[in-house]
Amino acid sequence: MKSILTIVCKLNPSKEVVKKIDTTLEMFAAACNYANKEVKPAITSKTTIQSLVYQTIRSEYNLSANLAVRACARVGANRKTAKKDKKPVKEFKPASADYDARIFAFREGDWSVSLTLVGGREHIPIVTSNYQIGKLKGSKPTSAQLCKHKDGNYYIHIQVKDEAPKPIDSDNVIGVDFGRTDIAVTSDHNKWSGKEIRDVRDKHSKQRANLQKKASKGTRSSRRRCRTLLKRLSGKEKRFQRHVNHVISKTIVLSAKQSNSIIAIEDLTGIRKRTNQQPRSKTERRRSNSWAFFQLRTFLEYKGLINGIEVLPVSPRYTSQTCHACMHLGLRSGKRFKCTNSICGWHGDADENASYNLSIIGGVVTLHRGSDSLSCALDSGLLKRQDLAMGQKPVRFSQR
Repeated sequence: MKSILTIVCKLNPSKEVVKKIDTTLEMFAAACNYANKEVKPAITSKTTIQSLVYQTIRSEYNLSANLAVRACARVGANRKTAKKDKKPVKEFKPASADYDARIFAFREGDWSVSLTLVGGREHIPIVTSNYQIGKLKGSKPTSAQLCKHKDGNYYIHIQVKDEAPKPIDSDNVIGVDFGRTDIAVTSDHNKWSGKEIRDVRDKHSKQRANLQKKASKGTRSSRRRCRTLLKRLSGKEKRFQRHVNHVISKTIVLSAKQSNSIIAIEDLTGIRKRTNQQPRSKTERRRSNSWAFFQLRTFLEYKGLINGIEVLPVSPRYTSQTCHACMHLGLRSGKRFKCTNSICGWHGDADENASYNLSIIGGVVTLHRGSDSLSCALDSGLLKRQDLAMGQKPVRFSQR
């Protein structure tokens, strides 16, 4: 299996090249919109889309052969994603264009990239730091994405492919429980509080509200100043959240690597939609919708892939209500959990209890040999697929 790491580098183009980049992005988006409009929505194959609109895109939008092919491929990929999410494909905006090895090249000699644009091939210097130099040195990337960010600058997203190490084979599992009070709690006794993130988000929310109020009043210069501050503030909160998630995911993966463990995390797919159906205040709704658990899960998965650590999503059902010690349903009140079984009587942090349960479930899922009376309906399909892939007889599950 190959791991793909995206390295983002800022471009330093001349004024003449900037015009060519803008034209290329506009023509690429227009070609995507044309293909999406002319080809039937049910068609998702990039080859079929290309056979229907390729010639028109080449003649009408002045794109090179490979850029035209990339435009057709993007329409097909977006349609497959939209079909999976049961949503229509939205209009394509002139913000990015896809490149392959025929129209993109990374030049380590002078730290520049060679891109095919509307009007010809251009060599554009890139701005690098120690991180980009370390990741790109000696590599031969074959794909990239030309982007224009919201700050008005141009960037190249270079995709570096590398052979991922073989995942470790271990019976030890670290469970990771996600939450808002504590962002993550692991079964090996690591914990990250969510108070700092909540305070930062609340602070930024108040600042945005005040600036938006001032931007609608006052003098012309004060309104312009407020809009400038709003633009500067827009990415600050996201960068802070991304930094925190990077730190958490790196610590968890390194801990799993040191203990030779697999990571079991909560599969929180669709949680935002479910929580939004509950009656809550405006502030509480904003806080819940600003969760970045999917980003944290993504960081864990790609860092685990690079380090040979398997990250296994499992169902979180009843993990915070079941006692990990005796498997009886208990009582949870806020952050506290108490087992109602008189023989057990375990009590403690509810999120720690959930992380222990996730660790147990993860161990069951990764176990290829088990009892015929094991009741685990939520992961039976995954176990059967794993057993079939290993050439073993599937484990039978009984409903109890």
